[in-house]
Amino acid sequence: MNIERDKIQTQDETGEPAEIDQVEERVEAEMELIEARAKERVAQGLQDKKLEEKAKQQEIAAEEKLKGENPK
Repeated sequence: MNIERDKIQTQDETGEPAEIDQVEERVEAEMELIEARAKERVAQGLQDKKLEEKAKQQEIAAEEKLKGENPK
């Protein structure tokens, strides 16, 4: 089996992000979502409506970030 070097395309040439970068972004978004949900629960326990609203906004932003990714 011969490989023709002039027909090989790299990720840089195709503009495709590396798999490791995609995983890292997803993990960060999932951590943001977990953090937001934890803050929301604490705010509910403290009955702090401002903190609860901030946490809800953070949760929505994290969910949008997760939905914006291309699942394989």
